[in-house]
Amino acid sequence: MSKSRTNCGAGVQVGFGADLHLDLKGSGLRAGLTDALREAVREGRLVPGTRLPASRSLAADLGISRNTVTESYAELVAEGWLTAQQGSGTWVAMRAAPRTARTKPTQRRATYGLLPGSPDLTDFPRLQWLTAARRALTVAPHDAFGYGDALGRVELRVALAEYLARARGVYAEPERIVICSGFHHGLTLMAQTLRARRVQVVAVESYGLDLYRDLLTSAGLRTPPLSVDEYGARTDELARLRGVGAVLLTPAHQYPTGVALSPGRRTAAIDWARTTGALILEDDYDGEFRYDRQPVGALQGLDPERVVYFGSVSKSLAPGLRLGWMVLPRDVVPEIRTAKGHGDYMSSALEQLTLAEFIASGAYDRHVRAMRVRYRRRRDQLVEALATRAPDVRVTGMAAGLQAVLELPRGTEHSVVQAAAEQGLAISGIAQFRYEAEDSGWQLPEQDALVVNYAAPSDSAWAGALDALCKVMP
Repeated sequence: MSKSRTNCGAGVQVGFGADLHLDLKGSGLRAGLTDALREAVREGRLVPGTRLPASRSLAADLGISRNTVTESYAELVAEGWLTAQQGSGTWVAMRAAPRTARTKPTQRRATYGLLPGSPDLTDFPRLQWLTAARRALTVAPHDAFGYGDALGRVELRVALAEYLARARGVYAEPERIVICSGFHHGLTLMAQTLRARRVQVVAVESYGLDLYRDLLTSAGLRTPPLSVDEYGARTDELARLRGVGAVLLTPAHQYPTGVALSPGRRTAAIDWARTTGALILEDDYDGEFRYDRQPVGALQGLDPERVVYFGSVSKSLAPGLRLGWMVLPRDVVPEIRTAKGHGDYMSSALEQLTLAEFIASGAYDRHVRAMRVRYRRRRDQLVEALATRAPDVRVTGMAAGLQAVLELPRGTEHSVVQAAAEQGLAISGIAQFRYEAEDSGWQLPEQDALVVNYAAPSDSAWAGALDALCKVMP
Protein backbone atom coordinates (compact mmCIF):
# COMPACT_ATOMS: atom_id res chain seq x y z
CA MET A 1 0.00 0.00 0.00
CA SER A 2 1.43 3.43 -0.95
CA LYS A 3 2.28 5.76 1.95
CA SER A 4 0.88 8.72 0.01
CA ARG A 5 -2.76 7.47 0.07
CA THR A 6 -5.12 9.25 2.49
CA ASN A 7 -8.29 7.20 1.94
CA CYS A 8 -7.82 3.49 2.37
CA GLY A 9 -9.42 0.47 3.93
CA ALA A 10 -7.41 -2.54 5.10
CA GLY A 11 -7.77 -5.76 7.03
CA VAL A 12 -5.50 -5.75 10.06
CA GLN A 13 -4.46 -8.70 12.28
CA VAL A 14 -5.53 -7.84 15.85
CA GLY A 15 -4.48 -9.79 18.94
CA PHE A 16 -4.11 -13.46 18.08
CA GLY A 17 -4.69 -13.23 14.35
CA ALA A 18 -8.23 -11.75 14.35
CA ASP A 19 -9.11 -9.55 11.38
CA LEU A 20 -10.12 -5.90 11.81
CA HIS A 21 -11.20 -3.66 8.96
CA LEU A 22 -9.93 -0.08 9.34
CA ASP A 23 -11.19 2.57 6.96
CA LEU A 24 -8.65 5.42 6.98
CA LYS A 25 -10.26 8.62 5.77
CA GLY A 26 -9.36 12.28 5.92
CA SER A 27 -6.56 14.57 4.89
CA GLY A 28 -3.96 13.10 7.23
CA LEU A 29 -2.86 9.55 7.93
CA ARG A 30 -2.53 10.01 11.69
CA ALA A 31 -5.94 11.65 12.02
CA GLY A 32 -7.46 9.01 9.77
CA LEU A 33 -5.99 6.13 11.77
CA THR A 34 -6.98 7.73 15.09
CA ASP A 35 -10.56 8.24 13.92
CA ALA A 36 -10.78 4.70 12.53
CA LEU A 37 -9.54 3.11 15.77
CA ARG A 38 -11.79 5.31 17.91
CA GLU A 39 -14.80 4.38 15.78
CA ALA A 40 -13.95 0.66 15.97
CA VAL A 41 -13.96 0.87 19.78
CA ARG A 42 -17.11 3.01 19.90
CA GLU A 43 -19.04 0.57 17.68
CA GLY A 44 -17.87 -2.45 19.65
CA ARG A 45 -15.77 -3.99 16.87
CA LEU A 46 -12.79 -3.62 19.21
CA VAL A 47 -14.11 -4.76 22.58
CA PRO A 48 -12.58 -3.75 25.95
CA GLY A 49 -9.56 -5.91 26.74
CA THR A 50 -8.55 -6.48 23.11
CA ARG A 51 -4.81 -6.33 22.52
CA LEU A 52 -3.81 -4.22 19.53
CA PRO A 53 -0.95 -5.00 17.17
CA ALA A 54 2.48 -3.65 17.91
CA SER A 55 3.07 -0.29 16.22
CA ARG A 56 5.61 -1.83 13.86
CA SER A 57 3.20 -4.60 12.76
CA LEU A 58 0.25 -2.23 12.25
CA ALA A 59 2.41 0.17 10.31
CA ALA A 60 3.56 -2.65 8.03
CA ASP A 61 -0.03 -3.89 7.52
CA LEU A 62 -1.31 -0.40 6.60
CA GLY A 63 1.77 0.70 4.64
CA ILE A 64 2.33 3.78 6.79
CA SER A 65 5.15 4.94 9.07
CA ARG A 66 5.63 3.53 12.55
CA ASN A 67 5.69 7.05 14.00
CA THR A 68 2.18 7.64 12.64
CA VAL A 69 0.88 4.57 14.49
CA THR A 70 2.78 5.47 17.69
CA GLU A 71 1.36 9.00 17.70
CA SER A 72 -2.16 7.70 17.05
CA TYR A 73 -1.91 5.18 19.90
CA ALA A 74 -0.60 7.89 22.24
CA GLU A 75 -3.49 10.22 21.45
CA LEU A 76 -6.09 7.48 22.11
CA VAL A 77 -4.34 6.54 25.37
CA ALA A 78 -4.56 10.18 26.45
CA GLU A 79 -8.28 10.24 25.61
CA GLY A 80 -8.89 7.06 27.59
CA TRP A 81 -9.80 4.81 24.69
CA LEU A 82 -6.62 2.72 25.00
CA THR A 83 -4.19 1.72 27.73
CA ALA A 84 -0.48 1.00 27.33
CA GLN A 85 2.18 -0.45 29.59
CA GLN A 86 5.85 -0.81 28.89
CA GLY A 87 6.52 -4.35 27.71
CA SER A 88 2.81 -5.35 27.75
CA GLY A 89 1.59 -3.71 24.57
CA THR A 90 -1.45 -1.59 23.84
CA TRP A 91 -4.99 -2.61 24.80
CA VAL A 92 -8.53 -1.32 24.45
CA ALA A 93 -9.40 0.25 27.80
CA MET A 94 -11.87 -1.66 29.94
CA ARG A 95 -13.95 1.51 30.49
CA ALA A 96 -14.17 2.15 26.76
CA ALA A 97 -17.36 0.18 26.27
CA PRO A 98 -19.39 1.12 23.17
CA ARG A 99 -21.92 3.85 23.80
CA THR A 100 -25.54 2.93 23.34
CA ALA A 101 -28.58 5.12 22.99
CA ARG A 102 -30.85 5.45 25.98
CA THR A 103 -33.88 3.25 25.76
CA LYS A 104 -37.20 3.43 27.51
CA PRO A 105 -37.64 1.17 30.54
CA THR A 106 -38.95 -2.22 29.48
CA GLN A 107 -41.13 -4.74 31.18
CA ARG A 108 -39.34 -7.01 33.61
CA ARG A 109 -37.65 -9.89 31.87
CA ALA A 110 -39.40 -13.18 32.52
CA THR A 111 -37.77 -15.26 35.24
CA TYR A 112 -40.04 -18.22 34.55
CA GLY A 113 -41.58 -19.22 31.24
CA LEU A 114 -44.84 -21.16 31.05
CA LEU A 115 -45.69 -20.22 27.49
CA PRO A 116 -47.02 -23.11 25.39
CA GLY A 117 -45.14 -24.62 22.49
CA SER A 118 -41.91 -26.11 23.80
CA PRO A 119 -40.84 -29.18 25.81
CA ASP A 120 -38.19 -29.08 28.53
CA LEU A 121 -35.12 -28.40 26.41
CA THR A 122 -32.76 -29.27 29.27
CA ASP A 123 -33.94 -32.87 28.97
CA PHE A 124 -32.80 -33.30 25.39
CA PRO A 125 -31.02 -36.72 25.30
CA ARG A 126 -27.64 -35.38 24.20
CA LEU A 127 -25.60 -38.52 24.84
CA GLN A 128 -28.07 -40.85 23.12
CA TRP A 129 -28.41 -38.45 20.19
CA LEU A 130 -24.63 -38.25 19.87
CA THR A 131 -24.40 -42.04 19.88
CA ALA A 132 -27.04 -42.26 17.15
CA ALA A 133 -25.27 -39.55 15.14
CA ARG A 134 -21.96 -41.42 15.28
CA ARG A 135 -23.56 -44.65 14.14
CA ALA A 136 -25.49 -42.90 11.38
CA LEU A 137 -22.43 -41.05 10.12
CA THR A 138 -20.33 -44.21 10.15
CA VAL A 139 -22.66 -46.12 7.83
CA ALA A 140 -24.00 -43.16 5.81
CA PRO A 141 -23.81 -43.81 2.06
CA HIS A 142 -21.93 -41.29 -0.06
CA ASP A 143 -25.14 -39.99 -1.63
CA ALA A 144 -26.29 -38.79 1.82
CA PHE A 145 -24.02 -35.80 1.32
CA GLY A 146 -25.82 -34.74 -1.86
CA TYR A 147 -29.08 -32.85 -2.29
CA GLY A 148 -31.19 -35.97 -1.87
CA ASP A 149 -34.69 -37.10 -2.70
CA ALA A 150 -37.39 -34.46 -2.22
CA LEU A 151 -39.30 -36.99 -0.12
CA GLY A 152 -36.43 -37.19 2.37
CA ARG A 153 -33.96 -39.91 3.33
CA VAL A 154 -35.44 -43.36 2.81
CA GLU A 155 -33.83 -44.62 6.04
CA LEU A 156 -35.91 -42.17 8.08
CA ARG A 157 -39.08 -42.83 6.11
CA VAL A 158 -38.75 -46.56 6.73
CA ALA A 159 -38.14 -46.02 10.46
CA LEU A 160 -41.10 -43.65 10.70
CA ALA A 161 -43.41 -46.02 8.85
CA GLU A 162 -42.78 -48.70 11.47
CA TYR A 163 -42.96 -46.35 14.45
CA LEU A 164 -46.11 -44.46 13.40
CA ALA A 165 -47.98 -47.66 12.62
CA ARG A 166 -47.02 -49.13 15.99
CA ALA A 167 -47.35 -46.08 18.24
CA ARG A 168 -50.00 -43.91 16.55
CA GLY A 169 -52.06 -46.32 14.43
CA VAL A 170 -51.04 -44.54 11.23
CA TYR A 171 -51.06 -46.37 7.90
CA ALA A 172 -47.67 -45.19 6.70
CA GLU A 173 -45.86 -46.80 3.81
CA PRO A 174 -42.43 -45.19 3.30
CA GLU A 175 -43.54 -44.06 -0.18
CA ARG A 176 -46.31 -41.99 1.41
CA ILE A 177 -44.03 -40.15 3.85
CA VAL A 178 -42.43 -36.79 3.11
CA ILE A 179 -39.82 -35.33 5.45
CA CYS A 180 -40.12 -31.61 6.15
CA SER A 181 -38.57 -29.15 8.58
CA GLY A 182 -41.59 -29.10 10.87
CA PHE A 183 -45.35 -28.57 10.82
CA HIS A 184 -45.04 -25.01 9.52
CA HIS A 185 -43.06 -26.20 6.50
CA GLY A 186 -45.43 -29.09 5.87
CA LEU A 187 -48.49 -26.87 6.07
CA THR A 188 -46.87 -24.40 3.69
CA LEU A 189 -46.36 -27.17 1.14
CA MET A 190 -49.92 -28.37 1.67
CA ALA A 191 -51.33 -24.86 1.20
CA GLN A 192 -49.51 -24.60 -2.14
CA THR A 193 -50.91 -27.96 -3.18
CA LEU A 194 -54.46 -27.03 -2.19
CA ARG A 195 -54.26 -23.81 -4.18
CA ALA A 196 -52.96 -25.77 -7.18
CA ARG A 197 -56.06 -27.96 -6.78
CA ARG A 198 -58.18 -24.77 -6.90
CA VAL A 199 -59.26 -25.14 -3.27
CA GLN A 200 -60.32 -21.77 -1.88
CA VAL A 201 -61.51 -22.56 1.65
CA VAL A 202 -59.86 -24.46 4.53
CA ALA A 203 -61.87 -24.70 7.74
CA VAL A 204 -59.98 -24.35 11.03
CA GLU A 205 -60.77 -24.79 14.71
CA SER A 206 -62.06 -21.72 16.57
CA TYR A 207 -59.15 -22.04 19.00
CA GLY A 208 -55.63 -22.38 17.65
CA LEU A 209 -52.46 -20.58 16.61
CA ASP A 210 -52.94 -17.50 14.44
CA LEU A 211 -49.55 -18.34 12.89
CA TYR A 212 -51.08 -21.22 10.97
CA ARG A 213 -54.25 -19.36 10.03
CA ASP A 214 -52.09 -16.55 8.69
CA LEU A 215 -50.06 -19.07 6.70
CA LEU A 216 -53.23 -20.36 5.02
CA THR A 217 -54.67 -16.91 4.34
CA SER A 218 -51.36 -15.70 2.91
CA ALA A 219 -51.64 -18.58 0.43
CA GLY A 220 -54.98 -17.15 -0.70
CA LEU A 221 -57.21 -19.51 1.31
CA ARG A 222 -60.21 -18.45 3.39
CA THR A 223 -60.36 -19.95 6.91
CA PRO A 224 -63.86 -20.15 8.42
CA PRO A 225 -63.85 -21.43 12.02
CA LEU A 226 -65.45 -24.53 13.48
CA SER A 227 -66.62 -24.04 17.06
CA VAL A 228 -64.92 -26.12 19.77
CA ASP A 229 -66.54 -27.51 22.92
CA GLU A 230 -65.78 -30.25 25.44
CA TYR A 231 -66.02 -32.89 22.65
CA GLY A 232 -63.59 -31.16 20.31
CA ALA A 233 -64.26 -29.38 17.03
CA ARG A 234 -67.88 -29.35 15.82
CA THR A 235 -67.17 -31.32 12.68
CA ASP A 236 -70.92 -31.51 11.99
CA GLU A 237 -70.65 -27.81 11.05
CA LEU A 238 -68.59 -28.73 7.99
CA ALA A 239 -71.76 -29.64 6.12
CA ARG A 240 -73.13 -26.09 6.41
CA LEU A 241 -69.92 -24.40 5.25
CA ARG A 242 -69.81 -23.81 1.52
CA GLY A 243 -66.86 -24.58 -0.71
CA VAL A 244 -64.61 -26.10 1.95
CA GLY A 245 -61.91 -28.24 0.35
CA ALA A 246 -60.00 -29.15 3.53
CA VAL A 247 -60.14 -28.82 7.31
CA LEU A 248 -57.26 -28.44 9.77
CA LEU A 249 -57.83 -30.39 13.00
CA THR A 250 -55.97 -31.38 16.17
CA PRO A 251 -58.09 -34.46 17.00
CA ALA A 252 -55.92 -36.29 19.54
CA HIS A 253 -55.52 -33.23 21.79
CA GLN A 254 -57.15 -30.00 20.64
CA TYR A 255 -54.79 -27.05 20.81
CA PRO A 256 -55.02 -25.26 23.15
CA THR A 257 -58.25 -26.30 24.91
CA GLY A 258 -56.92 -29.80 25.65
CA VAL A 259 -59.98 -31.86 24.65
CA ALA A 260 -60.06 -34.92 22.38
CA LEU A 261 -62.25 -35.17 19.31
CA SER A 262 -65.11 -37.49 20.25
CA PRO A 263 -65.62 -40.77 18.33
CA GLY A 264 -68.84 -39.49 16.74
CA ARG A 265 -67.18 -36.33 15.49
CA ARG A 266 -64.19 -38.26 14.18
CA THR A 267 -66.60 -40.40 12.14
CA ALA A 268 -68.49 -37.31 10.97
CA ALA A 269 -65.26 -35.72 9.72
CA ILE A 270 -64.29 -38.85 7.76
CA ASP A 271 -67.79 -39.18 6.27
CA TRP A 272 -67.73 -35.53 5.21
CA ALA A 273 -64.33 -35.92 3.54
CA ARG A 274 -65.43 -39.04 1.68
CA THR A 275 -68.67 -37.44 0.50
CA THR A 276 -67.13 -34.16 -0.66
CA GLY A 277 -63.70 -35.37 -1.78
CA ALA A 278 -62.10 -32.94 0.68
CA LEU A 279 -58.97 -33.53 2.77
CA ILE A 280 -58.52 -33.58 6.53
CA LEU A 281 -55.22 -32.07 7.71
CA GLU A 282 -54.40 -33.80 11.01
CA ASP A 283 -51.89 -32.04 13.26
CA ASP A 284 -50.75 -34.71 15.74
CA TYR A 285 -48.48 -32.29 17.57
CA ASP A 286 -48.19 -34.12 20.92
CA GLY A 287 -50.16 -37.32 20.39
CA GLU A 288 -47.66 -39.51 22.25
CA PHE A 289 -48.30 -37.78 25.57
CA ARG A 290 -51.45 -39.00 27.27
CA TYR A 291 -51.38 -39.79 30.98
CA ASP A 292 -54.77 -41.18 31.98
CA ARG A 293 -54.90 -43.97 29.40
CA GLN A 294 -53.26 -45.18 26.20
CA PRO A 295 -52.99 -42.42 23.57
CA VAL A 296 -55.89 -42.28 21.12
CA GLY A 297 -54.87 -43.48 17.66
CA ALA A 298 -54.50 -41.01 14.84
CA LEU A 299 -57.53 -40.05 12.77
CA GLN A 300 -55.54 -40.97 9.66
CA GLY A 301 -55.97 -44.67 10.41
CA LEU A 302 -59.70 -44.39 9.61
CA ASP A 303 -59.05 -43.34 6.01
CA PRO A 304 -55.46 -42.90 4.77
CA GLU A 305 -56.72 -41.61 1.41
CA ARG A 306 -58.63 -38.67 2.89
CA VAL A 307 -56.32 -37.62 5.75
CA VAL A 308 -52.96 -35.85 5.57
CA TYR A 309 -51.11 -36.67 8.78
CA PHE A 310 -48.53 -34.22 10.21
CA GLY A 311 -46.02 -35.05 12.93
CA SER A 312 -42.68 -33.76 14.19
CA VAL A 313 -40.13 -34.06 16.98
CA SER A 314 -40.73 -30.47 18.15
CA LYS A 315 -42.65 -31.55 21.27
CA SER A 316 -41.11 -34.99 21.82
CA LEU A 317 -37.43 -34.00 21.41
CA ALA A 318 -36.76 -30.37 20.48
CA PRO A 319 -38.02 -27.86 17.88
CA GLY A 320 -34.43 -26.90 17.05
CA LEU A 321 -33.90 -30.20 15.23
CA ARG A 322 -36.24 -28.90 12.48
CA LEU A 323 -37.56 -32.36 11.61
CA GLY A 324 -41.15 -33.23 10.80
CA TRP A 325 -43.09 -35.41 8.40
CA MET A 326 -46.28 -35.76 6.43
CA VAL A 327 -48.03 -39.05 5.69
CA LEU A 328 -49.99 -38.46 2.51
CA PRO A 329 -52.84 -39.98 0.55
CA ARG A 330 -51.32 -41.75 -2.41
CA ASP A 331 -52.57 -39.25 -5.01
CA VAL A 332 -51.16 -36.27 -3.07
CA VAL A 333 -47.56 -37.53 -3.01
CA PRO A 334 -46.62 -36.35 -6.54
CA GLU A 335 -48.11 -32.90 -5.87
CA ILE A 336 -46.17 -32.44 -2.64
CA ARG A 337 -43.01 -33.63 -4.39
CA THR A 338 -43.58 -30.93 -6.99
CA ALA A 339 -44.24 -28.28 -4.34
CA LYS A 340 -41.09 -29.25 -2.45
CA GLY A 341 -38.87 -29.16 -5.52
CA HIS A 342 -36.40 -31.51 -7.14
CA GLY A 343 -34.27 -32.02 -4.02
CA ASP A 344 -34.51 -31.98 -0.23
CA TYR A 345 -33.25 -28.49 0.55
CA MET A 346 -34.83 -27.98 3.98
CA SER A 347 -33.75 -30.72 6.40
CA SER A 348 -30.19 -31.90 6.98
CA ALA A 349 -29.62 -35.41 5.64
CA LEU A 350 -27.35 -36.19 8.59
CA GLU A 351 -30.03 -35.16 11.08
CA GLN A 352 -32.51 -37.36 9.21
CA LEU A 353 -30.14 -40.30 9.37
CA THR A 354 -29.52 -39.65 13.06
CA LEU A 355 -33.24 -39.62 13.81
CA ALA A 356 -33.67 -42.84 11.82
CA GLU A 357 -31.00 -44.51 13.95
CA PHE A 358 -32.45 -42.96 17.12
CA ILE A 359 -35.86 -44.48 16.35
CA ALA A 360 -34.56 -47.85 15.13
CA SER A 361 -32.38 -48.34 18.22
CA GLY A 362 -35.35 -47.84 20.56
CA ALA A 363 -33.91 -44.65 22.03
CA TYR A 364 -36.87 -42.59 20.83
CA ASP A 365 -39.41 -44.87 22.54
CA ARG A 366 -37.39 -44.80 25.76
CA HIS A 367 -37.16 -41.01 25.70
CA VAL A 368 -40.89 -40.55 25.06
CA ARG A 369 -41.75 -42.93 27.90
CA ALA A 370 -39.40 -41.12 30.29
CA MET A 371 -40.82 -37.72 29.38
CA ARG A 372 -44.37 -39.06 29.69
CA VAL A 373 -43.64 -39.96 33.32
CA ARG A 374 -42.01 -36.60 34.02
CA TYR A 375 -44.72 -34.49 32.40
CA ARG A 376 -47.47 -36.46 34.11
CA ARG A 377 -45.78 -35.77 37.47
CA ARG A 378 -45.60 -32.07 36.60
CA ARG A 379 -49.28 -31.95 35.69
CA ASP A 380 -50.26 -33.74 38.91
CA GLN A 381 -48.21 -31.26 40.93
CA LEU A 382 -49.91 -28.37 39.13
CA VAL A 383 -53.39 -29.74 39.86
CA GLU A 384 -52.55 -30.40 43.53
CA ALA A 385 -50.99 -26.97 44.08
CA LEU A 386 -53.96 -25.14 42.56
CA ALA A 387 -56.45 -27.21 44.56
CA THR A 388 -54.69 -26.11 47.74
CA ARG A 389 -53.70 -22.53 46.98
CA ALA A 390 -56.23 -21.39 44.36
CA PRO A 391 -59.40 -23.47 44.79
CA ASP A 392 -61.43 -21.14 42.54
CA VAL A 393 -59.25 -22.09 39.56
CA ARG A 394 -60.17 -25.27 37.72
CA VAL A 395 -57.85 -27.32 35.48
CA THR A 396 -59.77 -28.39 32.38
CA GLY A 397 -59.02 -30.65 29.43
CA MET A 398 -57.74 -34.18 29.54
CA ALA A 399 -54.54 -35.34 31.20
CA ALA A 400 -52.32 -35.16 28.14
CA GLY A 401 -49.79 -33.09 26.28
CA LEU A 402 -47.48 -30.38 27.53
CA GLN A 403 -49.96 -27.73 28.65
CA ALA A 404 -53.10 -27.38 30.72
CA VAL A 405 -55.97 -24.90 30.62
CA LEU A 406 -56.69 -23.13 33.90
CA GLU A 407 -60.26 -21.83 34.00
CA LEU A 408 -60.44 -18.48 35.82
CA PRO A 409 -63.29 -16.50 37.37
CA ARG A 410 -65.09 -14.32 34.82
CA GLY A 411 -63.29 -11.11 33.94
CA THR A 412 -59.91 -11.93 35.50
CA GLU A 413 -57.81 -13.25 32.58
CA HIS A 414 -56.21 -9.97 31.53
CA SER A 415 -55.36 -8.86 35.06
CA VAL A 416 -53.81 -12.24 35.91
CA VAL A 417 -51.61 -12.20 32.77
CA GLN A 418 -50.49 -8.64 33.61
CA ALA A 419 -49.81 -9.49 37.25
CA ALA A 420 -47.76 -12.49 36.17
CA ALA A 421 -45.68 -10.38 33.79
CA GLU A 422 -44.93 -7.89 36.58
CA GLN A 423 -43.67 -10.80 38.68
CA GLY A 424 -41.44 -12.12 35.90
CA LEU A 425 -43.77 -14.99 34.93
CA ALA A 426 -44.60 -15.46 31.23
CA ILE A 427 -48.01 -17.04 30.66
CA SER A 428 -50.67 -16.91 27.94
CA GLY A 429 -54.33 -16.13 28.23
CA ILE A 430 -56.70 -18.23 26.14
CA ALA A 431 -58.04 -15.09 24.46
CA GLN A 432 -54.98 -14.94 22.21
CA PHE A 433 -55.92 -18.32 20.71
CA ARG A 434 -59.59 -17.46 20.09
CA TYR A 435 -60.61 -17.01 16.47
CA GLU A 436 -63.88 -15.53 15.28
CA ALA A 437 -64.14 -14.73 11.58
CA GLU A 438 -66.04 -11.53 10.90
CA ASP A 439 -68.44 -13.26 8.53
CA SER A 440 -69.00 -16.39 10.66
CA GLY A 441 -72.39 -15.22 11.94
CA TRP A 442 -71.79 -16.39 15.53
CA GLN A 443 -69.68 -15.55 18.56
CA LEU A 444 -67.71 -17.76 20.89
CA PRO A 445 -68.91 -17.88 24.50
CA GLU A 446 -66.86 -15.74 26.86
CA GLN A 447 -64.23 -17.70 28.72
CA ASP A 448 -61.40 -16.57 30.95
CA ALA A 449 -58.52 -19.02 31.21
CA LEU A 450 -54.76 -19.47 31.08
CA VAL A 451 -52.85 -21.87 28.84
CA VAL A 452 -49.97 -23.05 31.02
CA ASN A 453 -47.05 -25.08 29.70
CA TYR A 454 -45.97 -27.16 32.67
CA ALA A 455 -43.43 -29.05 30.54
CA ALA A 456 -41.20 -26.12 29.56
CA PRO A 457 -39.35 -25.23 32.81
CA SER A 458 -36.27 -27.18 33.77
CA ASP A 459 -36.43 -29.35 36.88
CA SER A 460 -34.54 -26.68 38.83
CA ALA A 461 -36.97 -23.94 37.74
CA TRP A 462 -40.25 -25.86 38.01
CA ALA A 463 -40.87 -25.36 41.75
CA GLY A 464 -40.28 -21.62 41.47
CA ALA A 465 -42.47 -21.33 38.39
CA LEU A 466 -45.31 -23.21 40.09
CA ASP A 467 -45.04 -21.05 43.21
CA ALA A 468 -45.07 -17.84 41.13
CA LEU A 469 -48.10 -19.07 39.21
CA CYS A 470 -50.08 -19.81 42.37
CA LYS A 471 -49.25 -16.37 43.79
CA VAL A 472 -50.92 -14.51 40.89
CA MET A 473 -54.06 -16.63 40.84
CA PRO A 474 -57.27 -14.74 41.72
